[in-house]
Amino acid sequence: MQENSLIGKVLEVATLNIISGKTAEFEAAFKLASPLVTSISGYIKHDLVAGIEKPDQYILLIWWESLDAHMIGFRESQEYQQWKELLHKFFAPDTTVLHYTKKF
Repeated sequence: MQENSLIGKVLEVATLNIISGKTAEFEAAFKLASPLVTSISGYIKHDLVAGIEKPDQYILLIWWESLDAHMIGFRESQEYQQWKELLHKFFAPDTTVLHYTKKF
């Protein structure tokens, strides 16, 4: 995918703080959960990166065609309910999700 094709698209940036000692279980569950998000209309691509200085912290980057693709298409879907069931039990309370758009 060309980087310029992402201009104007929406980047979901989720800072996932994982309960201490649960990172291996989280990663295994994430592998199961990934196909749930990739099946949603408006999904483009995603990456999960792990913290070096903070090994219990991950950043999830998901590119969407629009904010609605994430907030309505995914968050209001049955797939999201399955996603939550698989993953949310690993999240510490200070997990955050913000949205950005590529300008250049």
